[in-house]
Amino acid sequence: MSALPYKRSLVDIAVENIAKRLADGDWPLGARIPTEPELAEQLGVSRNTVREAVRVLLYAGLLEVRQGDGSYVRATVNPGEAMRAISRASLREHLEVRCMLEESAARLAASRCPEADLSAIADALARRGERLPQEPLEAFIDRDLEFHLAVANASGNQALAELYAYFSRAVRQHVQQSILDEALPDPDLAAHQAIYEAIRLRRPDEAAQAAAAITRPLLEALDRLLNRSAAA
Repeated sequence: MSALPYKRSLVDIAVENIAKRLADGDWPLGARIPTEPELAEQLGVSRNTVREAVRVLLYAGLLEVRQGDGSYVRATVNPGEAMRAISRASLREHLEVRCMLEESAARLAASRCPEADLSAIADALARRGERLPQEPLEAFIDRDLEFHLAVANASGNQALAELYAYFSRAVRQHVQQSILDEALPDPDLAAHQAIYEAIRLRRPDEAAQAAAAITRPLLEALDRLLNRSAAA
């Protein structure tokens, strides 16, 4: 017996309609949206439905309530929808974004990181070291990621650091679910030391180039593996 078709609730429909109007710019950032009765009339639903829809959008971070003054636009794009779309991207796309973020993070860190962040990068680099004989790959990846996260945090851009952490986890999950664990090249300690030295000497272009020297071979190796799989 075939499954019954999914029927969206009135709240779902109201959420979608309000979110679309936010994305279309009907109400700009910081503006107060219409009252519950006004929205109910515009959407052709009850005030209770509007109230529940507004709660969903408050939770999503699109709206904020100012007590006694109504609901105001906090953002016009639903970050949850964006992240769901990103999560469906391929390993190649995730790795490509992570590589771009690594280069940008290294460049920014060389331009602006304080001494405390520089020390954090140096400590993470010392802990990373080289992969030890017979060491599980998972343990080494943890140490390697700690170094790159320290560089991202030193960029002084919290959004970049959070995005880098997200794409690093996404790439790692993709790789763990495939046969690529041991197939991608593992840049050596000297390559990572080059990033640190360029940051320490406050040379943004050199820092970005040193990061690219690590990331671009990864992309090239992945492309070769994917092409080989497609041809098989």
